[in-house]
Amino acid sequence: MENIWFTSALWVGLALIASVAQRWIAVSIALLEIIVGAVAGNLIDLTLTPWVNYLAGFGAILLTFLAGAEIDVNVIRRNFGSTMSIGVVGFLAPYLGVLAFAHFVSGWTWPQAQIAGIALSTTSVAVVYAVMVETGFNETELGKIILAACFVNDLGTVLALGIVFANYNFWLLGFAAATVAALLVLPRFTPWLFTLVGARVSEPQIKFVLVVLFLLGGLANTAKSEAVLPAYLIGIVLAPIFLKDRELMHRVRVIAFTILTPFYFLKAGSLVSAEVIVTSAGIILIYLAVKMVTKFVGILPLTRIFRFDPREGMYTTLLMSTGLTFGSISALFGLTNHIIDERQYTILLTAVIGSAVVPTIIAERWFQPVFKALRPTTPARDESIVAAEGDS
Repeated sequence: MENIWFTSALWVGLALIASVAQRWIAVSIALLEIIVGAVAGNLIDLTLTPWVNYLAGFGAILLTFLAGAEIDVNVIRRNFGSTMSIGVVGFLAPYLGVLAFAHFVSGWTWPQAQIAGIALSTTSVAVVYAVMVETGFNETELGKIILAACFVNDLGTVLALGIVFANYNFWLLGFAAATVAALLVLPRFTPWLFTLVGARVSEPQIKFVLVVLFLLGGLANTAKSEAVLPAYLIGIVLAPIFLKDRELMHRVRVIAFTILTPFYFLKAGSLVSAEVIVTSAGIILIYLAVKMVTKFVGILPLTRIFRFDPREGMYTTLLMSTGLTFGSISALFGLTNHIIDERQYTILLTAVIGSAVVPTIIAERWFQPVFKALRPTTPARDESIVAAEGDS
């Protein structure tokens, strides 16, 4: 019989190890937690209990919401061309490239190849946002552009998964209608409610946000969609509130990064099988390479076109080459619905996790740009030429 407190101590202890290790290893805590989870998962019995899965899922939802809440509409307006171009190409290039490789070279069936393309087309909002917060780049023009491009990229991934494999029924229609209604009502209703209840020790403001996320997440789950999609969209429409009230953002972030996201990243790492990595290392590396090469071919030239600084262009391309949340969700969707088998799932999942680690380490170690804070808001026009210029 499970002793829930010993299990809790184990998981939180692993998160603590990752936090302490970060003092000497200058990489994102998200990546360290993935690595610690992978090592622990292969050395000890790191059981994924229902409550661990719940906290991990909760962490993914809240982290995705926070990433959406960091997206500044004014920055998107100023840099609409670069944001949309990088996001759209960031999705299409790896989707088509991986799909073609899986079908024509690996011999996977067309639906299996589509799952592979979708799973490896993503950009990891969770990893990118964690990196942005730790480095402070979420307060820069460049960081806002990258987060916005991540949104466009992953929106393409979610739409592709929904359109290609959607279970078109009443629940999907209800979920879509409820999401649209929430997106229209919340920007007007939330400021009034927050003013009414105020900031209290009991955190009614945060509880309201969580209720909305859980309700829409429940509808998404019932409709065979994913709870992180409405979380991202709700974060975006509430972004003006959270960007104005940085203390509220900080309080939500503390909840997420202290207890929730460690479970998500540790769980992601624990799913990596050392045995499968050894026996299928070649094909895993090939899929990872196909994803990264297609991302580079598609995105890096765009950073030149929009006159990013070379270092900023490489940093942007590398972070857009990451993958985790939507990639692992897409792979698990394929396995759950019997589209791919367990070996194909492990190959895709390991490649997805590899894409969360490899490009992020390279970006942080060798291509991190000079920090430049946000510049003042100006009328909308595409100014990707100054993708990271600041105001302070």
